[in-house]
Amino acid sequence: MKKYTLLLCFLCATVFLFGQEPMEWNPDYELQLSDYQSPESEIDSSLTSYSIYSGSKIDFSFNMNSVSFMFTKNFNSKVRAIFQKNLAVLIAPDSVTANQLLLFGRYDFDLVELYARKIRKKIYEEKGAFSDSKLFQPIFNELQEEMNTVSAQVFKATNFGKDAVMLQKEHNKVKQEINTLSDFCLSCKPKKSKD
Repeated sequence: MKKYTLLLCFLCATVFLFGQEPMEWNPDYELQLSDYQSPESEIDSSLTSYSIYSGSKIDFSFNMNSVSFMFTKNFNSKVRAIFQKNLAVLIAPDSVTANQLLLFGRYDFDLVELYARKIRKKIYEEKGAFSDSKLFQPIFNELQEEMNTVSAQVFKATNFGKDAVMLQKEHNKVKQEINTLSDFCLSCKPKKSKD
């Protein structure tokens, strides 16, 4: 009996840990209200304000020796657009407002994927055989800053996503750009340029 109790505790802990893993961007999945799992998330009619923290971000990491690094050109799999459910916060006084904020959250997650692809592309274009890892940080910083500016501008211009027509227009632009950068998806191998 003790053995089964220990096994059950291990399985529960494993499920809990894996439940906390960040969700990678997927073209076939749209964020849902249930994805905003921070304890601060709530929809409550007594609230007089609303806000969203999307939980979306670009994750960039690699671990390789200098020889492997020198011969690696494609870093697509090292730059990920992720959504952290346990950090995603959505606060709204009603379901209408919550769904407007959710639409902005979906836009923002797609925007993160777009900028992950832009980072992948720029690394692919600029990394030479003798480049070192110092190449990455300026690229990441520049495009991260640009992404944050675009997100803030759309957030303000759409009044927190309340202007659904404008938000949809901006979202369609982002989706189109994602498709344009199809060679730079997480699992893609960019085509060699013909010089």
